[in-house]
Amino acid sequence: MLQRLRAKRDDLHLALMLALTFSTGIVDAVGYLGLDKVFAGNMTGNVVILGMALAGAEGLPWIGPLLALFAFMGGAVVGGRVLRPVKAGWTTRTTTTFTVVGAIMAGLAIALFVLNGKPPQPWELLITVFLAGAMGLQAATARHIAVKDVTTVVVTSTITGFAADSRLAGGKGQPWFRRAAAIVLIAAGAGVGALLLNLHIGWGVAAAAIVTLLAAFLGHLAAHTKHTPPAPLD
Repeated sequence: MLQRLRAKRDDLHLALMLALTFSTGIVDAVGYLGLDKVFAGNMTGNVVILGMALAGAEGLPWIGPLLALFAFMGGAVVGGRVLRPVKAGWTTRTTTTFTVVGAIMAGLAIALFVLNGKPPQPWELLITVFLAGAMGLQAATARHIAVKDVTTVVVTSTITGFAADSRLAGGKGQPWFRRAAAIVLIAAGAGVGALLLNLHIGWGVAAAAIVTLLAAFLGHLAAHTKHTPPAPLD
């Protein structure tokens, strides 16, 4: 019975992390297409853009990617600090951090609607900072929940595992569903984000906020561990 309950909880964790992967695709589409070629969740992309921009490549920004990189790290630091005292899993602190992420994105969506479209400088950079900081907090929380192959913000390692463990590579089996789902959902989220930009830049951020807040609510109801003991001191 205990093993069955744990299996159901693990499945729910996976479903919620996949939902957040979808929302990350939306956010990154908004950041890249609507906020001057900046990724809010995919820091690898920002590092590459930053390197090319600093090398003198034309048409590439460097201030936005640099601010997003540091904001993401700041959000991850906050997440690590908040969640370090508890063991891996979904706790009240997990719900709180995801709720904060959703609330930040909801606030940014409202700001974008008030600004009536793509914001002028320096507001564009400020929105980029808050969006990247929220995604850093989300990534740290997802890392703490520790669903294998689903970080919610990047799928490079997932794609590597999907290919390296395939039968074509001599593998005998792999968790193909979670890997394929993560890859497909982040791409689907990016597509949805691009489509929503045709309506208004605020709709993409609002959609990501709704997904995140729903994930936080459902996770707290169904996957929450009420009494998670503190992690042992190093």
